[in-house]
Amino acid sequence: MARYVFVTGGVVSSLGKGLSSASLASLLQLRGFKVRIRKLDPYLNVDPGTMNPFQHGEVFVTDDGAETDLDLGHYERFTGISSTKSDNITTGSIYNDIIKKERKGEYLGGTVQVIPHVTNHIKKFISHKIKDEDFVICEIGGTVGDIESLPFLEAIRQFANEIGRNNSLFIHLTLVPYMKASGELKTKPTQHSVKELRSIGIQPDIIICRSEKNIPLAERKKISLFCNIDIENVIETVDVRTIYEAPISFNKEKLDTRVLEYFKIKNSKKPDLSRWKNITNKVLNSKKEVNIGIIGKYVDLKDAYKSLDEALTHGGIFNNFKINLSRIDSEELNNNNISSKLKNISGILIPGGFGKRGSEGKISAIKYARLNNIPFLGICFGMQMAIIEGARNLLDIKNASSSEFGNSCTPVVGLLNEWKKGKKVFKGNNKDLGGTMRLGLYDAVLKNNSLISKIYSMKKISERHRHRYEVNINYKEKFEKKGLIFSALSPDGLLPEIIELKNHPWFIGVQFHPEFKSRPFEPHPLFCSFIKASIKNQEKN
Repeated sequence: MARYVFVTGGVVSSLGKGLSSASLASLLQLRGFKVRIRKLDPYLNVDPGTMNPFQHGEVFVTDDGAETDLDLGHYERFTGISSTKSDNITTGSIYNDIIKKERKGEYLGGTVQVIPHVTNHIKKFISHKIKDEDFVICEIGGTVGDIESLPFLEAIRQFANEIGRNNSLFIHLTLVPYMKASGELKTKPTQHSVKELRSIGIQPDIIICRSEKNIPLAERKKISLFCNIDIENVIETVDVRTIYEAPISFNKEKLDTRVLEYFKIKNSKKPDLSRWKNITNKVLNSKKEVNIGIIGKYVDLKDAYKSLDEALTHGGIFNNFKINLSRIDSEELNNNNISSKLKNISGILIPGGFGKRGSEGKISAIKYARLNNIPFLGICFGMQMAIIEGARNLLDIKNASSSEFGNSCTPVVGLLNEWKKGKKVFKGNNKDLGGTMRLGLYDAVLKNNSLISKIYSMKKISERHRHRYEVNINYKEKFEKKGLIFSALSPDGLLPEIIELKNHPWFIGVQFHPEFKSRPFEPHPLFCSFIKASIKNQEKN
């Protein structure tokens, strides 16, 4: 039977529950255990697909097409396990399912309530499709004390009682703030957070204390005393220099050892942390740097491009270079200031996105990269902007644009109403923005002797998609006469998947999101090649 570990958070949000869960999972894996991680999000959205990145960060996409919380990206990068639709649930999706059942009369006229109907749904999700896993780690989103999280906390309380406390463990992550004025670390927020948790029937077994300073023994004893927990189970996590240092830090604090001791598991195998130490060493101690510019409209929030940042770091690790990222707001770019804004940039990346705002700045950056032989990688929306730039300046279609921006243009990019995946036909829906995109893994057939075929060393690839609009295949012949090659198409030959520019050092646009499949120990080949080309460009100049 699987053992269940529930991770909750207190005091403030964004303490690192996702990274803590992923680090614990990695350490248990290195000890020989099979692990699965799940995320339970209390917000009322059905999924984060329609949420503004400024509020929620990036939307992570799984192989099977689920739009999920960005923490699932951490889970995949740290464990190498691909997440699925069954690994992320929200209050919105739960209520959506329950209301559908009620409308169909499946509750036989009974009153539908939070207890037992909502809590039963959560409990069913927690153990759904669990087969031979040794550990299931469930991260509860939000902060203890939030009204939204109450049904989830009640559900895990019930679940732990049902499977037995010897098969369930509660970890609570809190903040121990440092007061500069008095030079003290304060444990009171942690005490109050645990008190709140205990008031709803959950006694944490391990407390992880996030702090910017090391926590002295006296403060640990105070937390142990007031929170009713053994002092050995008060774990500190001081801010790390890179997220890939987190498993090393947690192992040093014996988090994995305390978990195994709680479950009375005797495991003589010690985790081999050499690969994490190697990765950390490369990230922190690479002496050479390469300047990469990310040009987007969500650059003020780092989490908006989280997987992208990490994939670029992975490309740097592969090439033994540190990535120096410049985040450039596309709304501030135009043809007049582009050369000064991108003066020291050795590689230009245009990420995914939606909407017209900032699009002209991105198009200006693409033109600059094309004319000045700067390595360029366009992802999803970035590829579409590259097509628009090419149509305007190579094909001389001055009003070329996307139908996403309005109807008064020549749509070289347009909304796709129907597409195939194997034998299954999918249809879009203009009225419902949630879940109407081409989502998840789709195949692409690579053109022989193309740059992209050399990068992948494969004839056929499968990558994760998240978009509604597609490049118009009818312009393929005209573009290719001008040197803009459609170097990968969908298996039926109708959907452009990759473009590349002839007679340019490195100019590639992809309709998919390669960053979602990049991992520190398996860097994505596109990012490895892009960073290599950017290094070459930097050294040349």
